Amino acid sequence: MIRSMTRVRTLLGSALLAITALGASSVLARESTPPETVRPALWKVADDDTTIWLFGTIHVLPEPVAWNQGVVARALATAEELVTEIAMDAAAQPQDAILGKSRRADGRTLRDTLSQEQRQAYEAALAKLGLPLATFDDNDAWFAALMLTLIPLKASGYSTDSGIDQEVAAQAKARRLPNVALETAEFQIDLFDTLPEKTQQSYLIEVARSLPTVIADVDDMVAAWKAGDAEHLARLINEDESDLIVRKVLITDRNANWAGWLKARLARPGNVFVAVGAGHLAGPGSVQDQLAAAGIVSTRVQ
Repeated sequence: MIRSMTRVRTLLGSALLAITALGASSVLARESTPPETVRPALWKVADDDTTIWLFGTIHVLPEPVAWNQGVVARALATAEELVTEIAMDAAAQPQDAILGKSRRADGRTLRDTLSQEQRQAYEAALAKLGLPLATFDDNDAWFAALMLTLIPLKASGYSTDSGIDQEVAAQAKARRLPNVALETAEFQIDLFDTLPEKTQQSYLIEVARSLPTVIADVDDMVAAWKAGDAEHLARLINEDESDLIVRKVLITDRNANWAGWLKARLARPGNVFVAVGAGHLAGPGSVQDQLAAAGIVSTRVQ
């Protein structure tokens, strides 16, 4: 059975587009409360004329935090180029584009594709969230799993408006830095949409069964990120991982592709700030592991 934390991480990482486009509401920080100061992890990859900073982000947070301090602030301030998972100006896409990808094309409802045991777990989750049982009948299982994760997070105050990606992008835009994208939004959604149906179904049921702990799981992940505890974050993400298809498609293959891009980027001079989901920079198969396999050293600087 796939560890719920891995699913949560994958959803929050690869589905940034969907989180934004489907209308996560703004959560405004209390003006009287200063943002919490945090020390997220940062790595440096460099040769004689190129410096690449690897910064792990959290896509959604319950409130803003003061992350842009010390070495992270200096790295971003001296960067000549911002690299993100997708182009930040393209993050908010029309809802119809995402919903269109998620529509079932086989003439069956989502619930009709599930076994009796799966259907009971799924319908119990919908009821717990106060949703009609037919809410996602016309959608693929990956989309229902995504929404079952996002709805309780949104209700608990999590929002992309407080997410680090948005803040990094805003600062880069203010300095008119070019924003290079490692992937497209459509590619990220296709990663989910092209998963085998059985994998999507097991994905959905594990998310449904993990609803009672989803907020606590994400809170733990955020706490590890705030402390810069990449080792603990990796344990949270990778513990009991058993679905090799999910891990390969959504994590390992992408990390390998990104490492290839970074290796090629080292061939050109410049100072580059890379901001991607923190889970991609933690644990076995991380971007740093992929770089190491190519003989490239990543040095932890915070």
